[in-house]
Amino acid sequence: MPDPDLSVVVVSYNVRDLLAQCLQSVGSGEWTVGSSTLPATHCPLSTEVFVVDNASADGSAAMVRERFPAVRLIENAENRGFAAANNQAFAEARGRYVLMLNPDTQARPGALETLVQFMDAHASRRAGACGGKLLYGDGSLQHSAFAFPTLAQIFLDFFPLNWRLTDSRLNGRYPRARYKRGEPFLVDHPLGADLMVRREIAQQVGWLDDRFFIYCEEIDWCMRIKRAGWQIWCVPSAEIVHHEARSSRQFRDAMFVELWRARFRLFDKHYSPAFRWAARQIVRAGLWNAARQARAAARAGVVTQDELEKRLAAYSQVQTLMQERSGV
Repeated sequence: MPDPDLSVVVVSYNVRDLLAQCLQSVGSGEWTVGSSTLPATHCPLSTEVFVVDNASADGSAAMVRERFPAVRLIENAENRGFAAANNQAFAEARGRYVLMLNPDTQARPGALETLVQFMDAHASRRAGACGGKLLYGDGSLQHSAFAFPTLAQIFLDFFPLNWRLTDSRLNGRYPRARYKRGEPFLVDHPLGADLMVRREIAQQVGWLDDRFFIYCEEIDWCMRIKRAGWQIWCVPSAEIVHHEARSSRQFRDAMFVELWRARFRLFDKHYSPAFRWAARQIVRAGLWNAARQARAAARAGVVTQDELEKRLAAYSQVQTLMQERSGV
């Protein structure tokens, strides 16, 4: 039996209903965006679909077994994290391409075919990875690709100043006009919600670094891919709806800590000592400012005392992570 064109890998954690919609969108049935019900993709490509369930407690694995028997289900007894779980499926995947797809996404009709066709057509141009155009549930544009992290991006995370800067190239965003034109464009990295990689990439740079529990794993991967001489693209004609951060929202304060744990690991792995020093100064000032704003919000009754304490505890944990890495 020949290898399939595409291996789709979905790592899921307690998002059963969204997972079902995601699997419908890469298989059969109907799915809904806003008030419109659309037919799901019947992909003419040869595909295999994996779901890696990270010990969900909401019946996700049982739902997959019952409703999607063709899906290859891997059930973890514990939450192994996003990168490690993807790697479990990658090790079994046989496709010419592998697609890392979030469970809170829905591929619009033709999206997967478009990504594969683009990669096939651009093999001679060293296209190693690509992602589609992400849309929010209401159909509005979501930034789908980013420049690699810079000091300016770290600063704007804590001190957004105004929307023009946060939505600009200074903050790692590509112009919205590029998405609207619909023509592929080169990027540093797509968002990990949908990231397609040529299989031979793994033979050269390896799969995801599973020391990243969640966040930044796709940035690290794309850094290694580009360093090996491959191009990375955004393909706006491949549209994917992304109901953003539904799994991670379940533990917002914990995820803030995990985000910075991953970012510090990324900086340690790929950035200079001077960059890491400057980043720590920005983060330290940002945490102080965030704590000041949280206390003010609590005094104004905008957040509860319990929310304040959780937020301050998260800021303290990030401060500790930073000190551990800097030796301070």
